[in-house]
Amino acid sequence: MIYLDYSATTPVNKDVLNSYIKATNDYIGNANSIHALGVQSKVLLNSATKQIADLLGISEEEVIITSGATESNNTALKGIALSYQKFGKHIITSEMEHPSIYKICEFLETQGFEISYVKTSPEGIVDFEDLKRLIRKDTILVSICAVNSEIGTREPLKTLRQIIHKENPNTIFHSDITQAIGKVPINFHDIDLASFSGHKIYAPKGIGVLYKAKDIHMTPLIHGTTKYNDLRSGTPALPLIVSLSKALRIALSDLENREQKVSELNKKLTTFFRKFPDIKINQTSYSIPHILNISLMNIRPETFVHALEDEEIYVSTNTACSSGNMSTAVMSLYNDKQRSLHTLRISLSYYTTNDEIDEFMRVFEEKYNDLNTLTLPKKKED
Repeated sequence: MIYLDYSATTPVNKDVLNSYIKATNDYIGNANSIHALGVQSKVLLNSATKQIADLLGISEEEVIITSGATESNNTALKGIALSYQKFGKHIITSEMEHPSIYKICEFLETQGFEISYVKTSPEGIVDFEDLKRLIRKDTILVSICAVNSEIGTREPLKTLRQIIHKENPNTIFHSDITQAIGKVPINFHDIDLASFSGHKIYAPKGIGVLYKAKDIHMTPLIHGTTKYNDLRSGTPALPLIVSLSKALRIALSDLENREQKVSELNKKLTTFFRKFPDIKINQTSYSIPHILNISLMNIRPETFVHALEDEEIYVSTNTACSSGNMSTAVMSLYNDKQRSLHTLRISLSYYTTNDEIDEFMRVFEEKYNDLNTLTLPKKKED
C-alpha cells in the first residue's frame, strides 16, 4: 500500500497508540472525581495539558480540548459572535477556507451576521489591500486559515495580524491551523484563536484543540458541569488528551529536516508531472511541500482515484470533506472551472519514502496513458 492522503488523515503513531492504551488501562477514574482514582487521573490530565501548552508556547488556561478542528472552528466563530455581537455583526473570512468555516458562516448569516470574503492574491494568499478595505469599526472577527487544505498555500499570519490590528485593534483574529501544525512553525502570539485536529498529526480521531488567548471572552456552545474547562463541559477524554500530547511532541520535533525531506519528494513529483501537457500543477511560491495539487484536464478525478486505488495507492480529489466537488481554492486562484473540477491532491509525509514515490509515478503514468487515450477525441476519417 502507498498512502498519499496525509492531509485527509494520518495513521496513528505506534508510540501515540501505546500512550492511549496505557492511559485507558491504568487511569480509569473520572478526573472530576475526588477519590484516589479521580485524583490520579487529574494529575495525569494536568500533566498532559501542561505538555500541550508548553509545546505550543502558550499557557495551560489557553488550551481548550475539543473533539477536533470542526468543533474548534464552531466554538471559535459562534462563541465570538455571541459574545461580541453588541460591538458589531461583521465577520471576515477568505476564499481559501476549509468547508467547515463556510458552513459556520452560512449559519451565522441566518442569525443576522454579515460575512465578507476577502479576495485572493495571484499567489494564493489573502489580498492585503482588500483585507484593509473590508475591515470596519463593527468587524468583530477575521478568520483566515494558516495553510490551505487543497493547494497548501501558507498565509503570513504575523502580517495579517498587523494589518487587522492597525485597521481595528478590537478585531479578533482566528486561524484554522489544521494543515499547518506539525508541518511548519506556528507562533501562537500571531493569532488570538487557533483550531486544529489530532488526527492530522498521527493521533487518534476525535481529539483536537482550540487555542484561546487569555484576554478573549467567549460564550460556550456546550453547557454543563465541569472542573476542567468552562468552555467545554463534560468528562475529560483522558486517553485522547494524553495521546494528543504525545503526538504533538513527536510532530513538533525536527520540523526543519522533515520539511526538507518532503520538499525533495515534492520537487521530484513536480518535475514528473511537468512532462504531461494536459496536467496543470496548482501551486504557488507560498505552497508548502506537503500538499501537491494537480488538475487532470481530460480525466475525471474520481475515475483516476479509483484507478490508483486498484493498485492500493491512495490520493484524494480535494479535501476529504468536499471530495468530488469543485475545488474552491483552485477556482479562486485560476478562475478556471474545468481546472477546478479536475483536481487531484497528493499529500506527503516525512514517512513517505523515495521508493513509494517511484512506484507511484510508475503506476500513475501507466494509468494516465490508458485513461487519457480513452478520453482523446477520435480523428475524422479521410
